[in-house]
Amino acid sequence: MSPSPSDDLWIRRFRPAPGAAERLVCFPHAGGSASFYLPVSTALAPGVDVVAVQYPGRQDRRREPGPTSIAELADRVAEALAAWTDRPLTFFGHSMGAVVAFEVARRMERSGTGPVRLFASGRRAPSRVRDERVHTLDDAGVIAELRALSGTDAQFLEDEELLRMVLPAIRSDYRAVETYRCEPGAAVRCPVTVLTGDADPKTSLDEARDWERHTLAGADVRVFPGGHFFLSERPADVLAVLTEHFAATASRTG
Repeated sequence: MSPSPSDDLWIRRFRPAPGAAERLVCFPHAGGSASFYLPVSTALAPGVDVVAVQYPGRQDRRREPGPTSIAELADRVAEALAAWTDRPLTFFGHSMGAVVAFEVARRMERSGTGPVRLFASGRRAPSRVRDERVHTLDDAGVIAELRALSGTDAQFLEDEELLRMVLPAIRSDYRAVETYRCEPGAAVRCPVTVLTGDADPKTSLDEARDWERHTLAGADVRVFPGGHFFLSERPADVLAVLTEHFAATASRTG
């Protein structure tokens, strides 16, 4: 099966690696975009073909309404990824992206095209619910949340025109993830590696460990120094974990 063109509506491929034996699919956080993973694509190519999901409501899709629910978003992404299953897939999702990746994996496993591993970064287990209502705050409240998590460029937060353009998508993302409720007993068949920051206000170590309840193939937890966006603070360490994974899969299939 041939992959979709690089300008696919849902899937972005910044550094095509047609000779790579495996593909990494990256899922952005709430308010994030596919370009967040450009450094990952640059670092892993040409050994790994890296693609990133572009949710509606941002960048070149800013005229589209943002996602209404994680379930709807997962349905659409799973459909889009059906054209990218010509080689083994590994999923990596950060924060909201981890939940989306989990739900997309469940859908794709039904057709036998699920990932070989899911990396769940910066997100508590799907069944661990907190009463979070960022999506109900006014614009100032949403912006304060973005500042607190330190995942958004401070310069960007000072640009009122840009903020007005993206706040609807950010609010839509938060609504989708904050109203998400995992189906009882939901689990993927692939192993899960959980990445978490030791000072992440959004995920405790106990909540991270609970991912083991959502996989039939075992879970391991990697703890990094840092907060919710530890992966931006320690990119080399996160890339090392991914490189280790792809080296292991290559040795098993080589």
